[in-house]
Amino acid sequence: MVKEFDELKALDIWRRAIVESVRLDAPDLSARQMSLFLSVYLTSAPHTVRGLANLLKVSKPAIARAVNRLTGLDMVCRKPDPNDKRSVLIQRTVRGSAFLREFGDLIVTSANENSSSRDGVLLQRY
Repeated sequence: MVKEFDELKALDIWRRAIVESVRLDAPDLSARQMSLFLSVYLTSAPHTVRGLANLLKVSKPAIARAVNRLTGLDMVCRKPDPNDKRSVLIQRTVRGSAFLREFGDLIVTSANENSSSRDGVLLQRY
């Protein structure tokens, strides 16, 4: 059976997922940090500050600040680029991969529920 899906339904799913992440004390990421995080995890590597700035159409300093925050949360890491010693690669981490999977589960759960949320979808505390 195909469910009716429109922008309001999508926004309500996103709202419920965000509310649940707040309740579960998940990392509080800005829209820029979340978009950078998702770009690193859902687009092909390698990722550099310059490349991410071009992809997201924001300044390199803005990307660097977002990377600093995500690095502090161990959701991404910086590694020297072996092909260009002046460049740094932004890479995935185990903790970030776990968060992505669990946040994805939270969104799926929100999409499958009518109006209530289920506690405990995010198993780890960040």
